[in-house]
Amino acid sequence: MSTTQANLDPIAMIRPRRKIEGASAILLPFEGDGSVDWPGFVGHTLRTADSGLIPAVNMDTGYANLIVEKLRVEVLRKTREVLGGRPFLAGAFVGDQKGARFDLESYLRQADQIQEHGGTPVIFQSHGLTGLDDEALLGAYDAIGRQVDRFIAFELGTAFTPFGRIYSIEVYRGLMGIPSCVGAKHSSLHREPEWLRLIERDRLRPDFRVYTGNDLAIDMVMYGSDYLLGLSTFDPMAFARRDAAWLAGDPAFHEINDLLQYLGFLAFRPPVPAYKHSAAMFLHLKGWIASDRTHPESPSRPLSDREILLDINRRLEVLVGV
Repeated sequence: MSTTQANLDPIAMIRPRRKIEGASAILLPFEGDGSVDWPGFVGHTLRTADSGLIPAVNMDTGYANLIVEKLRVEVLRKTREVLGGRPFLAGAFVGDQKGARFDLESYLRQADQIQEHGGTPVIFQSHGLTGLDDEALLGAYDAIGRQVDRFIAFELGTAFTPFGRIYSIEVYRGLMGIPSCVGAKHSSLHREPEWLRLIERDRLRPDFRVYTGNDLAIDMVMYGSDYLLGLSTFDPMAFARRDAAWLAGDPAFHEINDLLQYLGFLAFRPPVPAYKHSAAMFLHLKGWIASDRTHPESPSRPLSDREILLDINRRLEVLVGV
């Protein structure tokens, strides 16, 4: 057992009254005919920013690995237009095949597009990137960092995508050593590796953001994580109210968190990528998007989920008051 693991004490790590930075991965909604629901997208992006969360577009929740380049750029354009200079994050995605070489040029092109539109790039994994050994992997991120003003790294479990990889703690330390890497999203769906990352962050680089992507443990914010979640797209205002309660020391944090976690357990059950259909159903039930249709290559949920989602929404509205 490493020294870091021996020192793991989650109870001692709890940080009451901490200001949480929340980023929310925006669902890309579709009309009933399969075209993009742009009014729904614009409205939800604005609603997210107005709630105090940072919108994150072209993420997994926005089908980054399924949509074409032209559509990703249009999402960036719409986001810049609606936010009017307010901050946002965006996925820098490079599509490739198993066994492909790491494509630095394509990553830099994606990152440049995002920066030109006023966003901060979130470096998506790819077969070419995650196929590298640890030393070459850090070299790849360093090469990106030398050309990009600021970026967020992203480690994603294979439950989400076949090209995902959760890095060793040694690689994570290396990421913190890249000045332009300002944070990293961790999506293993397990607590222990995230706790270990928080310990290393506090020891080596306290300003580095550990963004939890654990939709099955959204209370990781209690221990010092911030978040970049797909679950928060269901109800960004409820997440904002929960975060404000934690800052104020308000016990309502726990009741709101419990109900949101119930929603997370429902939405992120296997197959995990089908959570996007859960999100579409939930947002459609709230009247925020035109339909509950999803990208044709994304898995779906049974329509019987609607009644459960409707019940959760009603309970959230009572609890949060919005």
